[in-house]
Amino acid sequence: MKKIQVVLLFLLMVGNSAYAQSKELAQDTVAFKPHGKVFTQVFSDFTYKVTNYKWQPAFEISRAYLGYEYYFSSKFYGKINFDVDNPGMGNLQMTAYLKNAFLQYNNEKLKIAFGLIPTNQFRLQEAFWGHRYLLKSFMEQYQFGSSADLGTSLRWQATPKASFDFSILNGEGYEHLQSDSTLMYTAGVTAVPLKNLYVRFYFDYMKKIEAQMTYAAFVGYRGKNFTAGFEYNNQQEHGGVADHDLSGISLYGTLKLKNNSNLFFRYDKLMSKHIGGVPDGWHVIEDGRLYTGGIEFNPVKGVTISPNMTGWYPVHDTHHIITGFHLNVAFKF
Repeated sequence: MKKIQVVLLFLLMVGNSAYAQSKELAQDTVAFKPHGKVFTQVFSDFTYKVTNYKWQPAFEISRAYLGYEYYFSSKFYGKINFDVDNPGMGNLQMTAYLKNAFLQYNNEKLKIAFGLIPTNQFRLQEAFWGHRYLLKSFMEQYQFGSSADLGTSLRWQATPKASFDFSILNGEGYEHLQSDSTLMYTAGVTAVPLKNLYVRFYFDYMKKIEAQMTYAAFVGYRGKNFTAGFEYNNQQEHGGVADHDLSGISLYGTLKLKNNSNLFFRYDKLMSKHIGGVPDGWHVIEDGRLYTGGIEFNPVKGVTISPNMTGWYPVHDTHHIITGFHLNVAFKF
C-alpha cells in the first residue's frame, strides 16, 4: 500500500512539473510574435589626397547595405543582406554582392549559423575599432580574410567569461563564391579574464597547393569613456603561395567626449617575408604604415559624421607618402 502511495505521489509531482513547463512554454509562445524589418546603411565621403605634391579631390559612395532580417521565433533568426560596393574608388561604378543569406539558431549558450554567414575571424576586433565606415579592420583591410563566406559556424558560451567558436567555410569570401573541394577550417577562443578586458586567439587552415594558415591574437579594453585594442596577425603562405607570409599589428583607441562625440586614432603596420636574402619583402609594394585620427559626431540617432586624416608611409623609398583629408558620413535606418 505504501509503495502504491509513493508511486502515485511521484506521478503527481511529475505531472505538476510537466504541466508547469508546458504552461511556461505556451506563455513564451504567446508572448513572442514573429517579426522582421528592412535595414539600410550607407557610407559616403569627400576625400582630398596628396601624393607626390599632387592633389586629388573626390566624392565617393564607398558602400551601401540593403537587407531584411526576420525573427521566426525567440531562437530562430534569418537575414539577407546585399553589399553594394564601389571597387573603383572615385569612379562611382557600383557592384552589388549578396553578402549574407543565412539561418541562425541561438539559445543562451549555443549559436549555430548556416548559409552565407558572417565570419568570426575579426568580428570582435571590428567591434572594438568601431569605425568601419572609415576604414576596415586590419585583417579585412589587408586581405587576410573576408567578413562573410559560405559555410556553417558554431559559437559556444562555455562560461560567462569564455566562449569558443568553430566554422567550416568555402574560403573564398562572399565576393568570390566558388564551388570546389577546398574548405577553410577555423577555431577561436574569446575570454574576459578581468572586468572590461577581452582576449582572443584565432586560427584558420586552408590548403589548395600550399597550406595557408592564419594566426591572430587580440587584447582589448572597453571602459565607460575609453576603448582600446591591440592585435597581431600572421598569415603563412598567403593565397596558397609558398613563402608568401604576411604579418602586421594594429593599435587603436576611442575616447568618448561630451555631446555625442569622440576622438579616435589608429596605427597599422603591414610587413611581408623576405625571400632569398633580398632586402625587401615579397609584398613590398603594399607594405607600410598607416596612421589614422579624427573626431566623430552623432548629431541624431543613425547619423555619424567624421572629419579625419590618414597618412600612408610605404616601406620602400621609391613609393610616395599618401596623405588624406576626409569627411566621412554614414547613416542607417
